Amino acid sequence: AMAAAAAAPGPGSGPGDSPEGPEAEGPERRRKAHGMLKLYYGLSEGEAAGRPSGPDPLDPTDLNGAHFDPEVYLDKLRRECPLAQLMDSETDMVRQIRALDSDMQTLVYENYNKFISATDTIRKMKNDFRKMEDEMDRLATNMAVITDFSARISATLQDRHERITKLAGVHALLRKLQFLFELPSRLTKCVELGAYGQAVRYQGRARAVLQQYQHLPSFRAIQDDCQVITARLAQQLRQRFREGGSGAPEQAECVELLLALGEPAEELCEEFLAHARGRLEEELRSLEAELGPSPPAPDVLEFTDHGGSGFVGGLCQVAAAYQELFAAQGPAGADKLAAFARELGSRYFALVERRLAQEQGSGDNSLLVRALDRFAATEIVERVARERLGHHLQGLQAAFLGSLTDVRQALAAPRIAGKEGPGLAELLANVASSILSHIKASLASVHLFTAKEVSFSNKPYFRGEFCSQGVRESLIVGFIRSMCQTAQSFCDSPGEKGGATPPALLLLLSRLCLDYETATISYILTLTDEQFLVQDQSPVTPVSTLCAEARETARRLLTHYVKVQGLVISQMLRKSVETRDWLSTLEPRNVRAVMKRVVEDTTAIDVQVGLLYEEGVRKAQSSDSSKRTFSVYSSSRQQGRYAPSYTPSAPMDTNLLSNIQKLFSERIDVFSPVEFNKVSVLTGIIKISLKTLLECVRLRTFGRFGLQQVQVDCHFLQLYLWRFVADEELVHLLLDEVVASAALRCPDPVPMEPSVVEVICERG
Repeated sequence: AMAAAAAAPGPGSGPGDSPEGPEAEGPERRRKAHGMLKLYYGLSEGEAAGRPSGPDPLDPTDLNGAHFDPEVYLDKLRRECPLAQLMDSETDMVRQIRALDSDMQTLVYENYNKFISATDTIRKMKNDFRKMEDEMDRLATNMAVITDFSARISATLQDRHERITKLAGVHALLRKLQFLFELPSRLTKCVELGAYGQAVRYQGRARAVLQQYQHLPSFRAIQDDCQVITARLAQQLRQRFREGGSGAPEQAECVELLLALGEPAEELCEEFLAHARGRLEEELRSLEAELGPSPPAPDVLEFTDHGGSGFVGGLCQVAAAYQELFAAQGPAGADKLAAFARELGSRYFALVERRLAQEQGSGDNSLLVRALDRFAATEIVERVARERLGHHLQGLQAAFLGSLTDVRQALAAPRIAGKEGPGLAELLANVASSILSHIKASLASVHLFTAKEVSFSNKPYFRGEFCSQGVRESLIVGFIRSMCQTAQSFCDSPGEKGGATPPALLLLLSRLCLDYETATISYILTLTDEQFLVQDQSPVTPVSTLCAEARETARRLLTHYVKVQGLVISQMLRKSVETRDWLSTLEPRNVRAVMKRVVEDTTAIDVQVGLLYEEGVRKAQSSDSSKRTFSVYSSSRQQGRYAPSYTPSAPMDTNLLSNIQKLFSERIDVFSPVEFNKVSVLTGIIKISLKTLLECVRLRTFGRFGLQQVQVDCHFLQLYLWRFVADEELVHLLLDEVVASAALRCPDPVPMEPSVVEVICERG
């Protein structure tokens, strides 16, 4: 049919107007895809299209519809489709038929295999059920036989069973009567053999019967004999209890037997606590003897084990036995036990604290932590932990002071032995590494209190406050601040030539504090926070605050170093000026030795500071810095000051011009802040020294040759000092002031020729 449809073209179609295959195939594919989606989602025609209009579900030309009619569909194709589209439709339909045949064949094979497996399973089940039915039939037959035999046996033994029950009751009654008649003899034998517990149990079993039938003479006699024996038994138990030679379990057994015999509980309670007190006080005396000065005290772990196994174990046994024996006493009995335990426990805790106090001098925390782990008093454990933190803080402070002492000795050793000692950089590294190693050792030691294997480490104090306020704040932050305070105390030591503190120590401490500010403080606190995971929200000291304190300490130390070194050089210059007769001095031929010493000391300071601090920044130097010669009129400022006015008739005008010139000159801040570099330090020292020289010159009167000697000395200083300062103009200004002041204090100011000054300085 498809071939016939393909051979007959539809009306109005021709070879020229037949559409291309892909263009005609597109709408059909879209319709098929739309129909498959519609079937998948279970939608109606209108719902699938998303609008009320759609294909008619009764359309006979819909291949996927329920009312499909092949003849109608074929007629429609012949009318509407060209030959090429008909051929494509035939090809597509053949492909779909083959695909459906293949799918159907696969399904048939799969279902056939499943059907075969199901058939085998059903056959096996039939065989198994047939066997089970046979076994159930045999079981039912056997049960019927057993039931029949059981009924016949019960009917045969019914009469004998009743007689046996009556005889058993009579036999039990006779045994009870026999026990009652034999009770006095049994009690006597138990008392003689010391089986007090068995005797009390016999008495307890017979007491109710004897009380019930005491009106009968025979039972009355038995009861009287038992009461006599019981009284003797109670007397022996009391004697055994009062002797106190046995332990707590034995005494508790005695009390329990006496209570079972009806003895008064209040009296027994008092006696029980009194005997327990005696034993526990003996344990306390034994512990106190171990703390005495004469015998060597055991280590803290042995002491804690002794106390735990002896006193604490005994107290726990007493408390357990008391609660078991005197539970009927109620709150009054519990209060007695609490007061008893509180009194003896406080004495034991006092002994433990005394022993723990002896451990404060020990640096090892391992035994102490293990001992505390076996000790259950949380308050004492926390107190000991705080004391150990204080001990480690003192140890760190002592280590820091010891390092400073070693530095002092190393600085003094070369002067004593006449040989070169370790350099400042090496001493600084030794001090820094020593302090850091002690800090790490202290952190490792106190970290034992928070170890996972220690039971009390899980308590809130050791997870929060101990880590934050104890280790971080009290130990680490406290030590850093203590170190800064100790270093600052060297700035407060007055004295001639810098006091007892070596200037090199001040320089070393300033660099140490600066290193702490730049890196060490952050490293130490980070290490502490990593080792002690803080679970506390309490405020802590920020790293920036500690760094600021360390930097301020370094600044104060370096400033004090500048003052001390400036004072040393100033003292030499002051004495050299004050001890010389400047009016009668000879014509200068050499530079004075003190000026050479000043240059030598300044050079040594430059080398010393350069070992610990960087160079710093200098201003651009002029090319004639080392060739400038000082004279009374060495600069334009000085020429303007003296040249027009220096005549015998106008000395006051010269002073007036000098003072006016000072008002407009650049002010020099002698004690300006010192920066952390070598140039700033040397500039401060040289400013102090030259300012001292200037003030000393202003207080002296100079002759002609005295003025010339000052001129030579200043030129010599200028030749060497300008290279140490940040701005060479500062040295020029101060030395200008010195020469100008000497000229003002000279009645006959005749300067030396600059060429002569240069020759003398070069020769010097």
